[in-house]
Amino acid sequence: MRLKALLSGVALLGGSVDEDVEISGISYDTRTIRPGELFVALTGYKTDGHQFLHEAVEKGAAAVICHKAPDGPGPWLIAGDTRAALAAVSANWFGRPADALTVIGVTGTNGKTTTTYLLKAMLEQVLGAKVGLMGTNQNMIGEEIVPAHRTTPESWEVQKLLRDMADRGCTHVVMEVSSHALALHRVDGIRFQAGIFTNLTRDHLDFHGTMEEYRRVKGLLFRQTGTAVLNLDDEAGRYYASAVTCPAVTYSENKDEADVTAKNIRLFPDRVEFEALTTGAIARVKLPIPGGFTIYNALGVIACGLALGLDLPEVCGSLAEARGVKGRIEVVPTPADYTVIIDYAHTPDALENILTTVRDFTPGRVICLFGCGGDRDRTKRPVMGAIAAELADLVVLTSDNPRTEDPEAILADIQAGMEGSDTPCIVVPHRREAIRRALDEARTGDTVVLAGKGHETYQEIGTTRRHLDEREEVAAYFDGQSRDCP
Repeated sequence: MRLKALLSGVALLGGSVDEDVEISGISYDTRTIRPGELFVALTGYKTDGHQFLHEAVEKGAAAVICHKAPDGPGPWLIAGDTRAALAAVSANWFGRPADALTVIGVTGTNGKTTTTYLLKAMLEQVLGAKVGLMGTNQNMIGEEIVPAHRTTPESWEVQKLLRDMADRGCTHVVMEVSSHALALHRVDGIRFQAGIFTNLTRDHLDFHGTMEEYRRVKGLLFRQTGTAVLNLDDEAGRYYASAVTCPAVTYSENKDEADVTAKNIRLFPDRVEFEALTTGAIARVKLPIPGGFTIYNALGVIACGLALGLDLPEVCGSLAEARGVKGRIEVVPTPADYTVIIDYAHTPDALENILTTVRDFTPGRVICLFGCGGDRDRTKRPVMGAIAAELADLVVLTSDNPRTEDPEAILADIQAGMEGSDTPCIVVPHRREAIRRALDEARTGDTVVLAGKGHETYQEIGTTRRHLDEREEVAAYFDGQSRDCP
């Protein structure tokens, strides 16, 4: 592709490169760049691509997009924001695949992953569509699983994946859209047919600084969305309802003025049931995923279906066949007479949700194992400690990806929020040992919640990663018990 075509829509501030030059590819990493490619210099958390501009040219880059050119001649193109430039050239390189797809984005602090899976299942059943998915757990092209490394990948990877989905017959794509993706222009150039907002609770303040900025960035999704689908039971959802310029469909458990509401709610250990009401219509919902927050995920999907012009009874009926997501209130099979659940709760709100949910169906004690990630928002640590102390009968504190931080310091931050509580607390820094200790403590009728690591199979400690699949650890615990028996 000629450079001139590749630069369509890129806001350049200067440069003197021959725009008729043929470009053989796009790179933002000099370690993988090949001759003839366009190099885009990005400023990251740990490194700045502008340090490697001359290296990119030495390796054969035909042109370089940067926000400040180095001294001396070179194929420099100056852009005010190189991340926005990467998004534009990536979309152009792959032929703007999103234009040929119905793309639905889901943003919010909690509930994004489950909502995207429910959306995928609903679209497949109601429309018979082949649906692509981009998310935290994995990416999917129809039923094929494609590994995922972050919630929303870099813009080049996003556009490549969209191209693959379109070329392989997908007509719809559902995508988790993180605040980082919005702030860093990873989804620029994508027109979302609908954008679902789930909720906004404390998270990522290490990146955004304040909740107000976090809310503002999440709201950027609705600048490129046909219809906003908003949770009116969330304060930020009500704010967006008054602020967005696109049409909106709202949902709620508590507010009758919403376009979709839930009535006659019933919670069971293995499912939720309720009636979805809209103006002039009602449909029964039976969803085989437990938990009160499941109702909000379902309501968001139902409201999105209405935004897409689908029939309420068909949308609601399709949810009966949906299945839960690995790592979200996932019951681990064991031979014990107590329950073990893995859940990706890593924010105060998510931890409160999962502990409240299991309390509803646990006849015995709730044992909560959790920790907090290192090199991330420290302010949520004591808050989560206080929540666990209030809602659990026994707390086991342990590591949860300490990264470069001292695990003991992280645990001390959490314990600060538990001061004055009578709830017993056991501190076991090594997560594998902590899991075994939690299981040792469990008795008949208890529920053990392993929170925070349900979706990952590693622990990041310093500069190393250690394999840890909690399902395997639970299985190994019971296998060891059976072998120890006479």
